[in-house]
Formats: sequence, structure tokens, C-alpha cells
Amino acid sequence: MKKIILLLAISLVAFSCKNEAKTTENKVEEATQEIAYASFGKEINDADALTTERMMEHYKGLKAGDTINAKMRGKIVEVCSKKGCWMTIDVNGEDKIMVKFKDYGFFMPLNAEGEVVMNGKAYVSETSVDELKHYAEDAGKSEEEIAAITDPKFEYGFEADGVLLKK
Repeated sequence: MKKIILLLAISLVAFSCKNEAKTTENKVEEATQEIAYASFGKEINDADALTTERMMEHYKGLKAGDTINAKMRGKIVEVCSKKGCWMTIDVNGEDKIMVKFKDYGFFMPLNAEGEVVMNGKAYVSETSVDELKHYAEDAGKSEEEIAAITDPKFEYGFEADGVLLKK
């Protein structure tokens, strides 16, 4: 009887160690193209950033004094040449967005150029006709140029709390 139990145990061990045909799945990793950014201010990412054209649709709905939280991407036109404390972003070749940095908490490199992603508050400010005429007088403009100022000027602004500069 012991021999039968021993034979049965050996048989079970032999069958359990049988090599089964294993199917292996070849996992193909998706190569995600990561864009290298230099980060300034609050840590942000580039996901869900609006284009400047899409952002202009939001700006058109704002009145002077209104703000909206936004994340947008754009192309730098100009950076403050003294400290990097502001920059302008091109919208459509005509309009520009003036970008300042929250509480002067950070600055951009003086030679910054190219594409940026910004997070913060978008707003519209209005400069009155009287102020525009005053600025024109201070700039030494002629009487004709000053008289030609008849409409207030709407300016698009953005207060960024975090910026990614494409390397």
C-alpha cells in the first residue's frame, strides 16, 4: 500500500511540473514625446492649455475689471530687458497680451523667446480717452494725433503664477 501511495505522489508531482505552453504578451510601450520645459513660479504642467486664438474668445467676453482663471500657451514677442518682470505674447499678429508675474514672485530670463505655457488670471483693462490723450501729450505728439484719439483702449492682460518656457 505504501508503494501505491508513493507512486501516486510521484505521479502527481510529475504531472504538476509539466511544462505548459506559455503565451507571452509582448507589451509595446507607447513612446510619449515629452517636451522639455524650464519652469518658473508655481509648478504647472502643459495639459489642457488653451491656444491664444481660443483664449481670445474668452477675452472678448470680458469687461474691464473681470478676471478668469486660465491656462494658455503662446509665443513670446518681448521680455522686459531690465529684470524679466513682464513679457508680451502674440495673439494673431495684431493683438498682444501683456503678462505680469504674480507678486513679482519670479522673473523670466532676459533672452527668453519661443513658446510658453502660463497659468493664472486673464483680465481686460481699459485706458480712458483722457488718459490716452494725456499719455500722447507726455510723449510730445502733435495736436492732430491727440485729437485723433476718440476711443478708449482695451488691453489684454494676464497675471501668471506659473510659467513653462520651452527649451
